[in-house]
Amino acid sequence: MLTRRRAGRTTRFAGTLTGLTALVAGAIVPLAAPAVAAGGMTPAIGVHPDAKVVGQATGRDGTVLFGCQVTTPAGCYGPDQIRAAYGVDKLANFGLDGRGRTIVIVDAFQSPTIQHDLDTFDALWGLPDATVNIIAPQGLTPFDQNDANQTGWAGEITLDVEWAHAIAPKARLDLVLAKSNDDADILAATRFAVDHSLGDVISQSFGEAEQCMDPALLKAQHRLFQQATRKGITLLASAGDQGSAQPTCDGTSFFKAASTPATDPNVTAVGGTILDADGTTGAYHSETTWNEPAFQAAGGGGYSVLYREPAYQVFSQRSHMRAVPDVSYNAAIIGGVLAVWSSSGQGADLVFRFGGTSAGSPQWAGLVALADQARHGRVGMINDTLYALSLSRHTYNAVFHDVTTGDNTYHGDVTVPGFAATRGWDAATGLGTPKADRLVPILAISR
Repeated sequence: MLTRRRAGRTTRFAGTLTGLTALVAGAIVPLAAPAVAAGGMTPAIGVHPDAKVVGQATGRDGTVLFGCQVTTPAGCYGPDQIRAAYGVDKLANFGLDGRGRTIVIVDAFQSPTIQHDLDTFDALWGLPDATVNIIAPQGLTPFDQNDANQTGWAGEITLDVEWAHAIAPKARLDLVLAKSNDDADILAATRFAVDHSLGDVISQSFGEAEQCMDPALLKAQHRLFQQATRKGITLLASAGDQGSAQPTCDGTSFFKAASTPATDPNVTAVGGTILDADGTTGAYHSETTWNEPAFQAAGGGGYSVLYREPAYQVFSQRSHMRAVPDVSYNAAIIGGVLAVWSSSGQGADLVFRFGGTSAGSPQWAGLVALADQARHGRVGMINDTLYALSLSRHTYNAVFHDVTTGDNTYHGDVTVPGFAATRGWDAATGLGTPKADRLVPILAISR
């Protein structure tokens, strides 16, 4: 997730994506899959040059648009299916849709088509319209379609905005954009969001090995997160997409490391699973640890070398150091989520399949917005509550899908041994994935 430049370090988003399907002259056509770039998840997307979306969903009646949704197991999911799999649809029956709350999404550079893409996404899936409030504290960097780094971040923006909205469709969306993905610029954008208390929850779909971030910036980041927590702001971050590994600080290889900002004890770190659910109805079947060696991708997890074990983790693991992830969410590439992205350089209104723990952080942010709505106020840092719920086996099983199979070993040019999923918390999938209809009401009344 990190590359080093002479001017300083650069944070990479924690996501990966594949060109999937688009409607061409009314027919569903598969698109070529990309290569995964060495040293990170910067996508190289293969897309049919004249592919375009020409159809829309007609209401919220379970309509399925793409062939990958009806394979066994499902090869992709739309909002209806993910909402059903994790119980978000049941919350909607009680009027929980995020209204009155604000989700802050921190990203870098920009996507000039994000409002159009969200509008198209909403029309495609029958979601309510929403406005993306773009905030660029350092000024909006002009978009360079020929810069692969900027294009990759545009894809990240697409995923973050559309899928936070899919979970909390009436929540306000504040997209705070750093002028670049240098650590100092990302931190400055986050500081603006915290100082101005822009929203109730902040989603951060990026990271790098703790050892690679400048120590002074790490300390400043930690102080900022403490400030956010005191204001009742919930902080979320993706745990990473190379399993137990992170790119080395010079970007030439991988080593065993955990990702910041996910490891900060004020943050809820989101790892990855492979969801097996019905691609038409969304009926939940099972989950396993996200690990797709063909893509050199797996759910981030491991142990901090900087932060001691926080009080909320004392009864969960015995390393005496902060451990991640705290929770997980579907992050599969084959079995990923669909999003509309027009700034890829491959054409307008294309539908892509996205994978990675980047998909989980904004969706957990959506869940927090639902809890904030139910509470009529901010729920604040949720880690204490999440881990307290795991102390009773009965309660834990009621609110989480406990993921007990697989591991997050990194399989790339080097192999970095990972951690196995077990009963309860583990460094592969954390506490597991949410049964949202049961967990969100508890988050709303806790603290």
